[in-house]
Amino acid sequence: MTRTGRSARRLVALAATAAVLATAACSAPVQNQGDDDAAGGATSMLIAADNGSPTFDRNFNPFSSGKRNTTTYIYEPLVIINEMSGEETPWLATGYEQPDPKTVVFTIRDGVTWSDGEPLTAEDVKFSFDLIEKHPEMDLKGAWTHLESVEVDGNTVVAHLQEADVPAAQILAQQLIVPEHVWADVEDPVTFTNEEPVGSGPYTLGQFTPNQYTLEKNDSYWQADKVAVTELVQPAANSELDIVNNGYDWAYAFMSDVEDTWVAADPDSNTYWFPAGASISLIPNMTKAPYDDVDFRAGIAYALDKQVIADKAEQGYVDRASQTGLMLPNQESILDESIPNQGYIDQDTDAALASFEKAGYTKSGDKLVDSSGKQLAITITTPNGWSDWLQGVEQVKSQLTAIGIDVTVVQPQAAAYQKELRTGDFDMIMGTVGGTGQPFQDYNGLMGSEFRLPIGETSSGNFGRFESAEADDLLAELKTTTDEARQTEIAHELEQITYEQLPMIALFYGGSWGLFSNKNFTGWPSADDPYASPKTWDSTPLLILTSLKPAQG
Repeated sequence: MTRTGRSARRLVALAATAAVLATAACSAPVQNQGDDDAAGGATSMLIAADNGSPTFDRNFNPFSSGKRNTTTYIYEPLVIINEMSGEETPWLATGYEQPDPKTVVFTIRDGVTWSDGEPLTAEDVKFSFDLIEKHPEMDLKGAWTHLESVEVDGNTVVAHLQEADVPAAQILAQQLIVPEHVWADVEDPVTFTNEEPVGSGPYTLGQFTPNQYTLEKNDSYWQADKVAVTELVQPAANSELDIVNNGYDWAYAFMSDVEDTWVAADPDSNTYWFPAGASISLIPNMTKAPYDDVDFRAGIAYALDKQVIADKAEQGYVDRASQTGLMLPNQESILDESIPNQGYIDQDTDAALASFEKAGYTKSGDKLVDSSGKQLAITITTPNGWSDWLQGVEQVKSQLTAIGIDVTVVQPQAAAYQKELRTGDFDMIMGTVGGTGQPFQDYNGLMGSEFRLPIGETSSGNFGRFESAEADDLLAELKTTTDEARQTEIAHELEQITYEQLPMIALFYGGSWGLFSNKNFTGWPSADDPYASPKTWDSTPLLILTSLKPAQG
């Protein structure tokens, strides 16, 4: 059964990455105007896709966590997955099949060459997988936690999995591929900075300085006719002021007043798209009372006006989040329509008090108290310096205080926050839930038993230590079935559990901050055409860079 070109029904483990464009005071970016022979004028693009700290290190090793963000414009995966919808686009592979749940067969595209003119073959693909097996530090997406072996059969690459593991196919599909004839001679691939990268992608490295570098169009690229931008200019300094004043074409950056800053700078050309991403949620520690009581969690959920919280936290750019765990509207195609109000839980003080009463708390004057008359007190953890989350949690505190709860907010530094999140050293904590666009990855990370470790041990998921035999059984089946109709049914059942059992309390969607100019290029993703995330890192920018057209002058 071919498993490419599908929509949000796909299952995947998509490694989450994050990129933040911080203000750097290094030097003002210098825009390269490029050639003026395109219909819309310049064919050069000024882009804020990468950021110096404050200057650039020349590292284009695609297996390095410290690589330049635009390395993924040079090296390509087998398949690109739009995490906003789960839709797959065949790339270096024309497709893949799973003849059984333990085997994945990738068909490698013919006619692709490396930027030095050598052909890309199935042997390069096998080499890339074998390389990250030899050097686990380079296995950034965890391919070899699923793989048993990889072999070549003609123009196909056959991946043998350790066990029945249908979602693993999409983890493998996202692996970046490198040329064996270059990398076989690298003495230490882990520390190799790959200063002269040879890739298969639409761009090659041009001029490089610590303050700015360029990527030049790869004229021998297998989709060269789809690449309108001949040069990408990437300065090290990408402050909000730089982006607004220096005529950027594309940036990933939050702006507090985007209409009066970015749009106002060029009303005829500048636009933006801030789509919803993962759910920013309250995660209760379900090894502790009263957080282990679903009625208590329901009381919290009903007590909160999530849209007000969203407006406070993200200044109206994103909306409240559905309690189903889905990113809406992007994942509406797999939403269980029997769930009321698409899973959005409206503020309902009467329902909140009724739920708290079932959990053993009643109103006494202006306080919510237990049977001994002691006021209910809770502590919420959020990372220091994350201003949007802090504004959101302060609104949570205000609303819970209004119903009679004594709320304390603690703000550890980011490293301490991560430790507390992963070891379960909290009462209730702000966290990110979902966001991959893939049901197995998202619900396994939220509820999976494999992550339900004892308090004090470091986990990479299920931070609240939620326990559900039903969810475990569904996830186990979802991991092994190739029946798409059954996959959708299981997703619906997992949505129901998330909605009814509240392993987290969804607050608002995190935003993706895409800023675009139509002055030189058109065809950017948008709410009307969400073919890719607006982010500038990982592989989805390849969807954008092969979709843009010169503006019509």
